[in-house]
Amino acid sequence: MAARATWLSLAVAGAMLPSLVQAETYFEVSGKVAAEVRYFTEEAAYSDQSDGGNLSALAEPQFLWEWSDGDDRITFVPFARVDQWDDERTHADIRELNWLHVGEEYELRVGLGKVFWGVTEFQHLVDTINQTDGVEDIDGEDKLGQPMISVSSVRDWGIVDLFVLPGFRERTFASEEGRPGFPIRVDTDKARYQSDDEDRHIDLAARWSNSFDVYDVGVHVFRGTNRDPQLQTELRSGQPVLVPYYTLMTQVGVDLQATIDSWLWKFESRYRNVDPDDFTAAQFGFEYTLYGLFDSATDLGLLTEYGWDERGTDATDVGQNDLYLGGRITLNDEADSQLLAGISRDLDYDSTSVLVEASRRFGSNWKVSLDGRFFSADDQRDTAYAIRKDDHIQLTGEYYF
Repeated sequence: MAARATWLSLAVAGAMLPSLVQAETYFEVSGKVAAEVRYFTEEAAYSDQSDGGNLSALAEPQFLWEWSDGDDRITFVPFARVDQWDDERTHADIRELNWLHVGEEYELRVGLGKVFWGVTEFQHLVDTINQTDGVEDIDGEDKLGQPMISVSSVRDWGIVDLFVLPGFRERTFASEEGRPGFPIRVDTDKARYQSDDEDRHIDLAARWSNSFDVYDVGVHVFRGTNRDPQLQTELRSGQPVLVPYYTLMTQVGVDLQATIDSWLWKFESRYRNVDPDDFTAAQFGFEYTLYGLFDSATDLGLLTEYGWDERGTDATDVGQNDLYLGGRITLNDEADSQLLAGISRDLDYDSTSVLVEASRRFGSNWKVSLDGRFFSADDQRDTAYAIRKDDHIQLTGEYYF
């Protein structure tokens, strides 16, 4: 599928080359390279995993061509990572390779792209278009490029986005040596699909969004292959493995944010029909910001969210009955120094997860980040139980060009 998606985008880019040659163009190269070290504070829970530190490096350049006074643009964002222990985390992808044309009342995009939906901080229920790059991090915020043809139209009554998604990207999973990881290997080579078209199924999506006074609202519908696979246990050569099974689904969702003085009220909800089941889930809460803390330039944001899934303990996703508390400190200095810390508590299984994310820029090109992930889980039915020994601290140095 990755090769097929790449050729689609290359064909689009190639088709635009005559226009690029004839028109006055603007070309820009930017991006980043980074080195990362993770240190796991506990011994691995599974025998194939390594203890201690793990090194990796990545490159993510961005190439941009514009012509027709900016009405036409080709964006190319490749990505590659090399990891010390995890062969699956050593991987490459094309995050974006698409042509954008801006008309009088519409925008047309063709190729591989990235689309984000959602407003909540700790879980993004309605973010559906792109597949998760599961080997990058466990927060689900790193995404694979999605083949798409999309049209966006801005009207007085809102923005309408229509998507045709001709191809599916399978989720990536850590290898047996990778951390955080599963006690049983995920065999991605044997993935199965409900659709006879498998990864060639054409998905469709539409979203309407608008702003009313202090409210920003979005409503969407999606019909296609579920990005969240069911992991089914099978025996291969006498050994158990987890095989991803991708169902078809229909999803209807809404995201809402209200900005009232120092308050940000946030709500996301989705209804999914995955034959033969259907269910509803929601994530909601607020962020309250204390500006100019102690007569300084520092702002402190206080975050509270709650995640609910009507399936309860039968849910395969996190956040089925979880409370999230956190704080965000922004120094508003030239170095863009900031800190986010949060804790989540599963009210069904009494498990706890803690995250810390701190970053600061040095000069105009360098950024250093220090992150931490810590887990506590005792109930084997809890999805967090698999990573209960994967507490780690991560130091990342990034160079932007």
